[in-house]
Amino acid sequence: MAGTNGKQKTARSMMFSLGVTLLAGGVMYLFIPHEDKEPVLKPVDYRVELLTARRAAPYPVAAPEGLPADWKATSVRYQGAENDTWHLGFHTPDGEYVQVKQSTEKPSKFIDEATKGAHATKVTERIDGRTWTRWTGGRYDALVLPADAKGAGGATTVVAGTGSFAQLKQMAAALKPA
Repeated sequence: MAGTNGKQKTARSMMFSLGVTLLAGGVMYLFIPHEDKEPVLKPVDYRVELLTARRAAPYPVAAPEGLPADWKATSVRYQGAENDTWHLGFHTPDGEYVQVKQSTEKPSKFIDEATKGAHATKVTERIDGRTWTRWTGGRYDALVLPADAKGAGGATTVVAGTGSFAQLKQMAAALKPA
């Protein structure tokens, strides 16, 4: 009979432990936020960085003019020490992302990084008198204007993101170099 008493204590201890674990899990669930909404993105004012980049860069830095107000700038940076790289990212009205990147870095490396692994296609887009090449297959689709193209000024320009090619084309059309 001594063995039965020990088994009852073990079963009772396991049930108690299970109860405490479930109670702790329930308390954690109550205090962890459960927001299914998209986070609110704060737009950034990129005018100061744009002016700085335009003074420092050895090429005409491009920024959009005339985009609808519901395109929100969310990231901006100019890295003069790293191949004079300009970056400007936007959140589109439908929740996609479109970025403009320019650099004097070796085009193959720069484009691979900017598009997250996309590859050139044979499709081109004629936008404001410049010929852009479509790139697909990476994390981002892209339109690429090579450094030796008319108006490129020696820098490769990439308009890339999760947005549609129509959105990428809209951004490329809005770009105005300094």
